[in-house]
Amino acid sequence: MAKTKKTTSRKPNSKRRTSTKRKTKKRSIKSYIIRLGLLAIACAIVGLGLLFSSVYLGLWGKLPDYYTLRNIKNADASEIYSEDGAILGRVYAENRTNVSFKDISPNVINSLIATEDARFYEHQGVDQRSMLRVLVKSLIMGDRSSGGGSTLSQQLAKNLYNRKHYGALTMPVNKIREAITASRLEKIYSKKEILQLYLNTVSFGENVFGIESASRQFFSKPASALKTHECAVLIGMLKAPTYYNPRLHPERSKQRRNVVLNQMAKYEYISESQAKQLKALPLELKYNNQASKNGLAPYLREKIRIEANKILADYPKEDGSYYDIYRDGLKITTTLDSKLQTYAEQSVSEHLKQLQNLFYKHWGSSKPWDNKKDILTDAKHRSDRYKELKKSGKSEQEINKIFNEKVDMKIFTWSGEKNVSMSPNDSIKHYVQLLNTGFLAMEPHSGKIKAWVGGIDFNHFKYDHVTAKRQVGSVFKPVVFSAALEEGISPFEYFPNERKVYEEYDNWSPRNADNKYEGSYSMEGALAESVNTIAVDVLLQTGIRDAIVLAEEMGVDSNLPKVPSLALGTANISLFEMIQVYATLANRGVHVEPYYLVKIEDKNGNLIADLSKERGENRFVLSPQNADIINHMLQAVVNNGTGNSLRNVFKLEGDLAGKTGTTNSHADGWYIGYNSNLVAGAWVGADDMRVHFRSLTLGQGASMALPIYGKFMSKMSNNRNFSNYSYASIRKPENDILAQLNIPHYMPKDSGFFKNIFGVKAKDRDKLMERKQRKEKRKENRKSIYQRIKNIFKKKNKD
Repeated sequence: MAKTKKTTSRKPNSKRRTSTKRKTKKRSIKSYIIRLGLLAIACAIVGLGLLFSSVYLGLWGKLPDYYTLRNIKNADASEIYSEDGAILGRVYAENRTNVSFKDISPNVINSLIATEDARFYEHQGVDQRSMLRVLVKSLIMGDRSSGGGSTLSQQLAKNLYNRKHYGALTMPVNKIREAITASRLEKIYSKKEILQLYLNTVSFGENVFGIESASRQFFSKPASALKTHECAVLIGMLKAPTYYNPRLHPERSKQRRNVVLNQMAKYEYISESQAKQLKALPLELKYNNQASKNGLAPYLREKIRIEANKILADYPKEDGSYYDIYRDGLKITTTLDSKLQTYAEQSVSEHLKQLQNLFYKHWGSSKPWDNKKDILTDAKHRSDRYKELKKSGKSEQEINKIFNEKVDMKIFTWSGEKNVSMSPNDSIKHYVQLLNTGFLAMEPHSGKIKAWVGGIDFNHFKYDHVTAKRQVGSVFKPVVFSAALEEGISPFEYFPNERKVYEEYDNWSPRNADNKYEGSYSMEGALAESVNTIAVDVLLQTGIRDAIVLAEEMGVDSNLPKVPSLALGTANISLFEMIQVYATLANRGVHVEPYYLVKIEDKNGNLIADLSKERGENRFVLSPQNADIINHMLQAVVNNGTGNSLRNVFKLEGDLAGKTGTTNSHADGWYIGYNSNLVAGAWVGADDMRVHFRSLTLGQGASMALPIYGKFMSKMSNNRNFSNYSYASIRKPENDILAQLNIPHYMPKDSGFFKNIFGVKAKDRDKLMERKQRKEKRKENRKSIYQRIKNIFKKKNKD
């Protein structure tokens, strides 16, 4: 019994000891885990401390010091303005316009703080609570959904100094760098200044930086004029600029906008009822792409972009450094008028679209290259794709294979840009058929360029046809007849319309477009009807050399061949040059240097360069009396000649003069028209001169180019603000000259006109002697006339 009791009494004690051991073991494990955790935390803290120290000391790369941060300078887009104050476009490294805090809507600030950094006014660059959350959840627990924890100051630091890659430590090192930089920024700048810096720096996608540029791009208004719901749209984009882009993803953007409005209500920047009303509003954009390639006058803006930094090299800053059009936010003012530029671009687009459709219809199932295979080969060899492949060492066989394979590409069409799957060979066939154009308008008295259109679409065709040299055809004839008048040839004579063979010029024989060679024309008639045989005859009587000299004085810089075909416009001359020729006529013989740059100012409006004064002096090159006669003759082109559709079709009123031009095989169509206050002209043709209409009716200048001028003038005439351009008069010749010019344009062969009026034949010796005497007298008097007019201009300039 005793044993039994003894055994029984020991069992409970054994269990208790076992339980105690287990509890002790559990406490030991728990204590070990706690100690291990504390040790890990201590190590992490020490590690972070060491990491922080190493970042602070610059072991991971130099941090921006206080001097650098104090002199932050964002790249600022330069803006190009028309004379009437409209922004034509921008030039930039980054599409940004920096603005001051006062020029930013308060609702931008409120929505930004409510959404991105609610405790912005409480911290000194780093929000410890947010940083602790990031440390615990992101770094230790690996929870990426916990948020970035960055204050606006830290985000600003990230925007100013791009993050770098440091392997596994990339995130903590960059966060520490940004925290240190943010703290330094807070010591240098006030809260307002930090907000201003941030909003001028942040990206909104589409290569748009800063709130001002974003506001103008998406809502076509300055940041100061943004409404609350518009502010919410832009601030909402900051989370993911492309994902929440209101143009690309309107529904997402609207949802994100409403999140921002809720945040504003949460932090009492707006009331709950206001938020509800604003969230119910539709997402309405007024999108205006501010990219450098968009906007008015892209061809001229590209020319200015190339020229500006060269010009600015002559105007250094006070510290000796140079202005940069891409970064310094310059304001460049041009002579263009935004309305006239718009009319010009519209006129080009409207006419070329119709003309291109007519071109396709004209050729039908045939193609311009059917019998001229070199057209496609040459176009292929001119293409950037071919040049790159050739440069990379590809053989012709390899290149041909690539050119026959379909690829995704964007192509220009008159129905809009299209995404297509097309082989490079097919794209060449598409583009080689397209007709292109150049259009230019200028004030003859001042030399101001008022409209400049270099082609049909700058994004796809960078070549500027205003400065391109093409055969000018009959638009050169006024130079020939002006030179004839200067050399003493009478404007009152008749010239026989005879086809001649010029043995001394390789038996060359000019022909007329209508192939008719009979009767005689007055000088005015020959010019109005564009009679080639008479133009050549007049040139040879005048002297080729004399005509070339006058052309150069009137603004032609191109090389002019010393051959009789010069009278027919076989020379390659640019529209920019020919506009100067006609401006000289409109200006009654005075050549004025054209210009398009007025001034360049810095971003604060301080004048850097006044370019309107840095031009050549006006020069007298043609007597006013002779200019008046030519102007009178060129009015006949509009009233009764090849330009009469301006009256009949476009119903233009007022004094107008001008000249059409058509080259061999109808490859080039020209028209230049003017009155005393505005000269404007157009060239139309394919880039390859072998691509053209096959009939004169469709391919002449009156059909290809004149309608652009007609549309432009018609649009301008409907705007009373431009009546000084639309209805300006043209000075008439003196009454006695005008009376003598009032003779028929054409006289049949057997009319007996010469015997009845002059009593002799036009080719009789006495008549030739009279002409020679007049020519000598004109030469004697010309110098004195020139000097008198020069003195008048000098006196005006002094006054």
